[in-house]
Formats: sequence, structure tokens, C-alpha cells
Amino acid sequence: MKKLPSTLPNMLCVLTLISVIAAGALAYVNTITQGPIEENKARTLTEGINTVLGVSDAQVQNTTEAEDANGNPVILYATDKGVAVQAIDPNGFGGKLKVLVGFDDAGAIKGYTVLEHAETPGLGAKANFWFQKGEKGDIIGKNPGDAKYANSGLTVSKDGGDVDAITASTITSRAFLRAVNVAFHAYAGASATDGQTGASPQIHN
Repeated sequence: MKKLPSTLPNMLCVLTLISVIAAGALAYVNTITQGPIEENKARTLTEGINTVLGVSDAQVQNTTEAEDANGNPVILYATDKGVAVQAIDPNGFGGKLKVLVGFDDAGAIKGYTVLEHAETPGLGAKANFWFQKGEKGDIIGKNPGDAKYANSGLTVSKDGGDVDAITASTITSRAFLRAVNVAFHAYAGASATDGQTGASPQIHN
């Protein structure tokens, strides 16, 4: 095959062709992977909801999307086995911390899982187990709606609360508890208004 002369038009033509081929390949890969990615997200969410509610077969019946007082998204998943709430605190030590919390009918915490964080491995990353049942910062069974938490919700002992902070990770612990408190207030608001949070939520059945 005859080699093309190294002229500017020829080089531009070759670069354009390469760009078109690369874009087509990326679009194709995105198309064939989008489905599995969405399925994996749905499976992860389902597993998370079951975990925080302490069941294995919860079926989501209604999803309510709203915002907290600072404009951060809050999502409530009403199931046939209880309600799970996803909330975010953007001010963890490493950035955003997203949690999913399950509540019983009285508002007590049944379970939780950390869905996303950017905390330091070995320190703030301990949030996923530090506050679980039987651990040092155990919050399971606590009700942020109890009178003793009326002023500031669940807080670490350093701030006058009754939750032990993760060792050397007070900032992460505070962010985690703020997210849990946001989740509770969304749950309580929804319960008080028959499934509505009062924040103009969008309902998706």
C-alpha cells in the first residue's frame, strides 16, 4: 500500500478517522455494559435494604426522593418489611459519606450500611462496622427521636452525646451521625405526613 504523504490535510484526515473509530468503539462498549452496570446497582441496593432492615426478602413498594435542609438528596425506600433511608453528609474527612439506614415503626435504628465514602483506609473507613450491633460505637436500637436526642440528634461523646467516635476519626464519626440523623428526620417526616417528606418529593412507584 502506498504511504500517504505527510501533509497537514492527510494527518487531519487520519486523526479524524481514528477519533471516529474510537468514539464508535466507546459507544459500543457503553451500550453493552450499561445493562449489567444497572443490574449490579439494583442488586447492591436490594442487598443493602435487606441488610439494614434485617430481612432477606424485602420488596420495595414506593420510592420517595427529596432533599435535606442543605439541598443534599435523600431517598426513602418503603418496603413490605419496613423503611430504609439513603442520606448523605458531604463533610467527611475525605469528602462525601453516603449511608443507608433502616428504621422500625417507632423510629429506632434496625441497621445501617455505608454505601459510599472516601475516608482513610483503616481509620474513617471503619464506619461500616464501628457503629454496628455490639461494636464500640453501637447505634443499633437507638432512636434519634427520643427526648434525650431532641437538641442535636445522635452525637459523639466528645460533643456531649453517647456514641463513641471511631478512634482518631472524629470528623468521620460526626459526618456519619449527621447522615444518620438526616435519614431519621426524613423517615419521621414521611411517617408524619403519610409518605410525604414535605420537601416536594417526586414519587416513583
